[in-house]
Amino acid sequence: SVTRFDGDTDKAAKVYDGLVPLTADDVAEVIAFAVTRAPHVNLDQIVMKPRAQASATRAHRVG
Repeated sequence: SVTRFDGDTDKAAKVYDGLVPLTADDVAEVIAFAVTRAPHVNLDQIVMKPRAQASATRAHRVG
C-alpha cells in the first residue's frame, strides 16, 4: 500500500484499519491440523481466507 499511495505511510496504514487479518499462527494451526490427520485421510485442498474480506473491494470493518 505504501507504493500504491506514493510513499504516504499514514494513508497506506489506514487501508487495513478495522480489518482482522490472518496471522502466521492461523496458517500454522491449519498446517498442523493437516499433517496430524490419520494416514487414511487425504486432504486434497485447503482454502484459507480472512472472513472480514470478501474480495479486493468488499470488506467488513470492525469499529
